[in-house]
Amino acid sequence: MRPSHLTAPTVIALTVLLAGCVFQNTNSPTSPDTLSLATLMGNWASTGTVTTSYPTPQACGNFQWAVTSSSGQTASGTFSATCAGGVALSGTASGTLSGTSVTWTATGQATEPGLPACPFTLNGTATLSTPTTIAIPYSGTTCFGPISGTETLTKQ
Repeated sequence: MRPSHLTAPTVIALTVLLAGCVFQNTNSPTSPDTLSLATLMGNWASTGTVTTSYPTPQACGNFQWAVTSSSGQTASGTFSATCAGGVALSGTASGTLSGTSVTWTATGQATEPGLPACPFTLNGTATLSTPTTIAIPYSGTTCFGPISGTETLTKQ
């Protein structure tokens, strides 16, 4: 059997191919530093099971954000959440993407069984840790009192 020898042109071609693999683009579509506004489009929901108990009387959970439109670096859509004491939030939310941060605001009506509806406002600066996970610190007010906390949402 004759030993296999690589010719100079073959060695050069293999070197170029291997160099291309080593120096490939590390900014893949799933890298958090390359997120685009399209990343926000779609349905987002709180991770885990439906929250029925809250760590503080001011906490909320069961966030739902359906991002349905965008313009420039801003995305918007419908928003809902449930807060301690059975307070239900329903309205709209919008967020402006800058890098991996989303400065956001939600407004609408807060309702509690047996009481009249009242306006709520939430805001914060969320962080996209991956294209499918976003941590949302929030603070705001309703006529039922202040609300604040942090919720993690995943893209559905």
